[in-house]
Amino acid sequence: MYTHLPFAYDLGPLQLTGFGIAMLLAFVIGQMVASENLEARGFDSEIMGDVTVAAVVGGLLGAKLYYAILVGDATAIFSRAGFVFWGGLIGGIVASAGTILYKKQSFAQISDAAAPGLAAAYSVGRSGCWAVGDDYGRPWDGPLSVAFPEGAPPSTVDNLVAFGAKGLEGLPGNQVLAVHPTQLYETAMGLVMFFILWRMRDHKHAAGWLFGAYCVLAGLERFVVEFFRAKDDRFFGPFTMAQVIAIAFAVGGVAWMTMRSRVGPGRPATQAA
Repeated sequence: MYTHLPFAYDLGPLQLTGFGIAMLLAFVIGQMVASENLEARGFDSEIMGDVTVAAVVGGLLGAKLYYAILVGDATAIFSRAGFVFWGGLIGGIVASAGTILYKKQSFAQISDAAAPGLAAAYSVGRSGCWAVGDDYGRPWDGPLSVAFPEGAPPSTVDNLVAFGAKGLEGLPGNQVLAVHPTQLYETAMGLVMFFILWRMRDHKHAAGWLFGAYCVLAGLERFVVEFFRAKDDRFFGPFTMAQVIAIAFAVGGVAWMTMRSRVGPGRPATQAA
């Protein structure tokens, strides 16, 4: 078992956290990968700056709005907690699509180029959850288990019971337990998604097909990892709200891939609108 301590430094009135650093790096790396891919396809990558800004704003608003709806408290929008992935991803996609259409550019072309960057950004972003001890998993005493005595929140019996963990009766409420380090699982799976999408970036289908592939992979990744998460929103039997959204996202990705699956003569097919 490994005991985790959060990465955070106080700089006067400001606190520098691993989560904040990871979020910054996630957007920077995501933009770099997307810009590189767009330029390799023969397009001007200047628009990626505007798209990234839109993704940041839309992602933050979407994440907080989703969290407020999930907990049933409108004031939760103003808390420092609750940056929920699905809300952030959906909000970021909507804001980015609006910016792309406003600029009279092709959403299919840009989303296709951005797909590997989205996976890379996800992997880096999840490392921020690890840095602050957030979004850990269910109690586990395996060889890779991690205890979060100073997590956000700590992995105590009381907190894990509140998250829906079973079989902890009789244990002291303040006892810190080892759990699945699901943040690291997601960081690793994000890297796998990135490498898969990067290898498929020269596909012969119509533009947008690779974005559909990203949606499928992201949905499958989240659906699997949720089984290991400490969650209190299992509203659908053993399934969490995030898993329901993951299934819908993956199905939507399959539909989009099917729509964009026509084969063309090499690179021009990828550039098709």
